[in-house]
Amino acid sequence: MFTGIIEELGLVRRTHHSADGASIVIAAKEILRDLKIGNSIAVSGPCLTVTAFDRDTFTAFVMPETLKRTTLGALKTGSTVNLERALVLGGRLGGHMVSGHIDAVVTLIQNKPQGGAAVLSFETQPELLRYIVPKGSVALDGVSLTVIEVNTSGFSVGIIPHTGQETTLGTREIGSAVNLEVDLIGKYVEKMLEPRLHDEGKETNKITMDLLMEKGYL
Repeated sequence: MFTGIIEELGLVRRTHHSADGASIVIAAKEILRDLKIGNSIAVSGPCLTVTAFDRDTFTAFVMPETLKRTTLGALKTGSTVNLERALVLGGRLGGHMVSGHIDAVVTLIQNKPQGGAAVLSFETQPELLRYIVPKGSVALDGVSLTVIEVNTSGFSVGIIPHTGQETTLGTREIGSAVNLEVDLIGKYVEKMLEPRLHDEGKETNKITMDLLMEKGYL
């Protein structure tokens, strides 16, 4: 589990693709402290497992499914990536609960300056928009951000200068592909309420205070 607060930018040293997936070697500093084989690191969003490391780099293996559903397959030598180690229990949760499991790759369609900050707008699949709400949270390339607006084809978020400087989002160009993870709480709520919502014509399909209390939301 992660928080969406990026610890540092890593630099891809090399990649090796095979029929089984890909190995990515990434140069880093902060991330390497107390690192162990098997640790989880979010690399621009997706959660990867460390398979090897030395004093300057770590190596992670990427499954074919992850390559297909994220932007990691496009990484090459010299690419910059956002890095975050797994959350330590008892630490500060500065962003929101991020699983490192990517829901979709979305496209940056607008970058509008707003004072010293910027508003980034993304186009995404309509079926994901029900999980994205104004003032709610999303993770983009592993960065925890607050949603500003949602429309019929996408959503927008704001990034402050610090976020632009300390993550890859500040250098993304129009048309860039970005990894999206929606807020997982919404997906769990939908899953638990699905039987009731599809049980047409019965009282059980109504969302009531008693139902919310039963499910632990009050």
